Amino acid sequence: MKSFSPLKYPLVSERAVGLAELGKYTFVVEEWATKPEIMKAVARQYKVHPLRVAIVRVPSKTRHFRQKVGSKAGRKKAIVTLKKGEKLDILPT
Repeated sequence: MKSFSPLKYPLVSERAVGLAELGKYTFVVEEWATKPEIMKAVARQYKVHPLRVAIVRVPSKTRHFRQKVGSKAGRKKAIVTLKKGEKLDILPT
């Protein structure tokens, strides 16, 4: 097992704020992270009880700007569902 956290940072977007009202929080995670590792990291770091983790892989995309071609990095997101009544203070108010 890795000695550092698989969580990179919490994702704050319009959809993530809407999901937070339902007890689901979105994190950008490391590519090697698995669902059990993410559950343990959230429980250890935020002192809550995650019930479920859903993984979403966002592929990289090619971007064109004038004559140059570049790419937008892909990422791996985890949507963590918490036990009813628990919440995290990671989103702006």
